[in-house]
Amino acid sequence: MATSTVMSMAGSLLADDPTSNTAAFFGFMGAASALVFSCLGAAYGTAKSGVGVSAMGVMRPELVMRSIIPVVMAGVIGIYGLIIAVIVGTNIQSTGYTDFKGFAHFGSGLAVGLSGLAAGMAIGIVGDAGVRATAQQPKLFVGMILILIFAEALGLYGLIVALIVSSR
Repeated sequence: MATSTVMSMAGSLLADDPTSNTAAFFGFMGAASALVFSCLGAAYGTAKSGVGVSAMGVMRPELVMRSIIPVVMAGVIGIYGLIIAVIVGTNIQSTGYTDFKGFAHFGSGLAVGLSGLAAGMAIGIVGDAGVRATAQQPKLFVGMILILIFAEALGLYGLIVALIVSSR
């Protein structure tokens, strides 16, 4: 008898609250995923490109400032994740937050986070090899920049999809 009374009270409490804990969990996981994965990509891209810039700076110190572009581009990837994390985090409500919204926010966080991780890895690898090659052959600079732009576009695609999905 006591168990059924407790279950009945819990059921009525849950029925009065249109926001499930599951929805909020997925919303917050979306915000965390956006920031964590995109910052992992940004950190990897920055570190890998920075190693290339340091190695290149030993041979051609006058090209260091010109070769810092991959490091800056990798840092921008983290900003994409921050934007979505803030948008998702500020839209999570204690009441009226549906499962659909929670799943949408989770999906948008994964979209920008994982595309940012991929973009950061691409920028790091291309940046490292590109700045070393540019030190030996300056004509490769434009080609390196074009490849970096295409790698950065991967993160931008994730940001665009995340903005669309999170606004649903």
